[in-house]
Amino acid sequence: MGKKTKVKQPARRYYRKRIELFRLIEKIKLWPSRRGLLHGIKTVDLIGGQARITTHCNKTFLITDSRNSRAARWLRNKWFKGICGVCRVPDWKLAKYSSTHFKRHYGSALLQGSGFKGSEVQRLKDSNLDRT
Repeated sequence: MGKKTKVKQPARRYYRKRIELFRLIEKIKLWPSRRGLLHGIKTVDLIGGQARITTHCNKTFLITDSRNSRAARWLRNKWFKGICGVCRVPDWKLAKYSSTHFKRHYGSALLQGSGFKGSEVQRLKDSNLDRT
């Protein structure tokens, strides 16, 4: 007789709804393409007010830090059609992403503990303001 094993559901995670796109991408490590496919992110390199993203399928592109962008909205609302076959996003990451909730007045603002230091992002933004 087969034993039924309980599959542990990932813990619910709450993030602020209006956090910066760079912080969200660095934490979630997923990118929604315009065709609706979710790609896994390999690297994120900050270049002033922009970032260069490299996916696991070796696509590279520049993005700007916007809270209202298509990618930010799609990540918050979990809109996607499928997963990139080349990136091979693991099931545990999709389960973790599906258990993530975005609330306006509750949750982590991702100020510390992310790949970017909060002061580093602010310093880069300030240096761009000094140039103008």
